[in-house]
Amino acid sequence: MSVVEETAYVALGSNLANPRHQVEQALRELDCITETTVTAHSPLYLTPPLGPPGQADYVNAVARLRTRLEPLALLDALQAIEAAHARVRGEHWGPRTLDLDLLLFGERSVEHPRLRVPHAEMHRRAFVLVPLYDIDPDLTIPGHGALHTLVQTSDRAGMRRLAEGDDD
Repeated sequence: MSVVEETAYVALGSNLANPRHQVEQALRELDCITETTVTAHSPLYLTPPLGPPGQADYVNAVARLRTRLEPLALLDALQAIEAAHARVRGEHWGPRTLDLDLLLFGERSVEHPRLRVPHAEMHRRAFVLVPLYDIDPDLTIPGHGALHTLVQTSDRAGMRRLAEGDDD
């Protein structure tokens, strides 16, 4: 079922199987979701892993979408893209070929067993906040305040923007 067009934000991350390629390919695939268009995406960032030790660094980005899908239908499309990238849901915060997280969906709050929007931890994660700020610096994160304030206080240790041609 279609709804009024909404703006949604999706975080992308990968630290396996050529992470830069995984994220760049996923950005193209987001634009192929039915009734959905990518209207902007951040630069790519190389970030330290959050979770079990011994993991490779992640490549992260954020995309802004315009969609007519309902939140759970968009989540299904995101999970289908993850599956096409051989995403295995194993160890919590463990390494992955591709992770797509629905961060925000218009002004909506969603509390569902499969989905929580706004994303519960986004306000604490520089690897989400910094790329989100790159594309929409004037955003407010519901329940947490202005994005520009959250970015200023975020821990960006070890995080760096990837230039074209940089190795990940």
